[in-house]
Amino acid sequence: MLSVSLFFLALTVVGAIYLATAARALAKFTRRPCPLATEFLPSVVILKPVAGLEPDLYENLASFCDQDYSGLYEVVFCLNKESDPALAVVERVIANSPACRACVVFGENPELVNPKIANLAKDGVVTTRDIVVIADSDTRVGRSYLSALAADFESLAVGAVTCLFSGTPSANTISRLGALGIDDGFAPSVLVAQRLGELRFCVGATMAVRGTLLPVIGGLTALGNTFADDHELGQLVTRKGFRVALSRYVVTTTVAETTFGELWARELRWARTEFELARAGYAFSFLIYALPMALIYLAVSRSILLGLPLLTIVVGLRYAVHRLARTALGVSGPDAIWLIPFRDFMSLAICVAGLFGRRRTFR
Repeated sequence: MLSVSLFFLALTVVGAIYLATAARALAKFTRRPCPLATEFLPSVVILKPVAGLEPDLYENLASFCDQDYSGLYEVVFCLNKESDPALAVVERVIANSPACRACVVFGENPELVNPKIANLAKDGVVTTRDIVVIADSDTRVGRSYLSALAADFESLAVGAVTCLFSGTPSANTISRLGALGIDDGFAPSVLVAQRLGELRFCVGATMAVRGTLLPVIGGLTALGNTFADDHELGQLVTRKGFRVALSRYVVTTTVAETTFGELWARELRWARTEFELARAGYAFSFLIYALPMALIYLAVSRSILLGLPLLTIVVGLRYAVHRLARTALGVSGPDAIWLIPFRDFMSLAICVAGLFGRRRTFR
């Protein structure tokens, strides 16, 4: 029993160190300015993979057509079939955005295993602009989005730019649980990774790459034989000697899941993908769940003298990460702080489940 107590004590201490590091990284990110390009205005093409109807689809897609950007930019909406019900939404977005150069391209590439990239890598998709941006259909941006991305490309050492994202939930509790996982879990982990060294991956909500570099790394099809297209893009870019820059600009993504099963399936897909990318490193992800570990340690050891003060420290650090994440990501909606214990235990359970099975569920 003593060895078990010591095990969870060690996990709690390491988890507390992670929370302190994450809080510091979030505070630093908050203080960082977000420069906007004014003279360096490269041409940009935004590729939008669209597949089926989803909540807030019109508003999300329309935000990319309403950019305060003086350079040339165009939006290409990619659908597999003309029978897709999302086509009507896309056509309405284009009709209501007369100042934006936009078009729709149909077709699919069945040779590629990644459904998103298979939707993009097909005839008619333009990738010859200075900057090629890939952004998911559930992502929403502000009018300064392209100016912020362009500013990061002013450095010739930068080959790709990516963005953090926050979750936009509905009033549904499950949706809020999903958003909390993004804001308090995923975003801080990216910032901690950045503190440990140069980024070698992108974040799927926004992947921007130099148009001249894209064919050098194999084009869009080079990303289509892995489910982790964001990770692969970062790897390919850095192998060519370029840097992946994390923009200060933060985008938002709609958390559409309204049932526990839907949310579990999506996050389990992420976990299994991460496990296959770095099996050894995946084991260390258990070390970041300080709150569950502290509660387990207190229950197992029954040591009020040590367990209770340690739990108090962990709760304080976890709350600090939550508050700093909301500030850094610009989250202004209702605060679901009461969901934090459920969220952390769910994340730990998904981390364990990610070790078993390979099946992934895609929308």
